[in-house]
Amino acid sequence: MFNSPPEVIRLVVMMYVRFPLSLRNVEDLLAERGIDICHETVRHWWKGFGPLFAADVRRQRVSRMKGFRQWKWHLDEVYVKINGEMHHLWRAVDQEGEVLESFVTKTRDKKAALAFKKKALKRHGSPVGITTDGLRSYKAAMTEFGNAQKQEIGRWAKNGPENSHLPFRRRERAMLRFRQMKSLQKFASLPPAGDTPRRPPV
Repeated sequence: MFNSPPEVIRLVVMMYVRFPLSLRNVEDLLAERGIDICHETVRHWWKGFGPLFAADVRRQRVSRMKGFRQWKWHLDEVYVKINGEMHHLWRAVDQEGEVLESFVTKTRDKKAALAFKKKALKRHGSPVGITTDGLRSYKAAMTEFGNAQKQEIGRWAKNGPENSHLPFRRRERAMLRFRQMKSLQKFASLPPAGDTPRRPPV
């Protein structure tokens, strides 16, 4: 199954992560195009190649945004159930609504906020401003990082960041929820916007 053309593998993975489709939905759509692939093959390709494609998208996005001096982030967290147990999906979203980083934790405290911010800053560098809600964990983490002056507490400035969690919710329903933190973390880390990052605003 790994002998298939790279273009087909990339198409299959991007269909699965971009649209609210189940594994069998992808199998059916590909069959209509004359591509005979089992839904289990879709699963294996997603697990094997999804993170590689996501890393490539991130590199392109960061490269495009490095010269943009007004790059701002919005941080938030949404609740996700795994086997009936509540978890927290932390997200960093830029002002264009692009999800930069996702991080799954069991807690919503300073330790979790520190781990999330450390991961985001290491991969994407430091923005000029960070908008958060009133969660105290954000302030504590930013104070420890020494960039508390960049924090702005308030509502989302645009509909893009505010509604950026909706594609994830649609994909979550298509997957019939999650059963493991590892699966949720991998799925959330794959960008739903496709394989072409947006250009930074002028």
